[in-house]
Amino acid sequence: MLNPSHILPMVLSKGNIYLIGFMGSGKTHWGEIWAAQNNLSFIDLDEVIELKEGCSIAEIFETKGEAYFREIESVSLRACADLKNAVIACGGGTPCFDGNINWMNDHGTTIYIACTIPEIMERVMAEKDKRPLLKKLNEAEVRFFIEQKLRERAPFYTMANSIVQADTLNEASLPGIISIHTIN
Repeated sequence: MLNPSHILPMVLSKGNIYLIGFMGSGKTHWGEIWAAQNNLSFIDLDEVIELKEGCSIAEIFETKGEAYFREIESVSLRACADLKNAVIACGGGTPCFDGNINWMNDHGTTIYIACTIPEIMERVMAEKDKRPLLKKLNEAEVRFFIEQKLRERAPFYTMANSIVQADTLNEASLPGIISIHTIN
């Protein structure tokens, strides 16, 4: 395992790293760990939007609708182009709208964290109230929603530069996933 006090800062060879995948796949979890392990900045795109809007993602969906959210999500994503050496955890739908997956591929390295339906179910059911698209659904409806959305989003997710299985990841996974250069 890497010891963060003994690593040199990384310089990413192609812009930032964009973590994509379905809700509950571990984008924020692994993004925070990998950024800390590799001396990179970490950005959670949903948190950026919440700060900008002054309310939660769930409140944005409820009061202004999904179309408004997707618009500000794309604007916020593109604002990340000014960042350097950052790991950016994107919302589950981010790559699926407004040409975002192509934009991310052009401006950095995309990593799709793939997760099984049972893993997603376990994770999202534990925090369903924080998930605006799932909030009012029962367990069977959540499973159907996940299956349907994964089928719809698969063409976008699979356009990522790298596809990794969530259950194979660890603290030291990032350097093996992407092509990076360290400062000497």
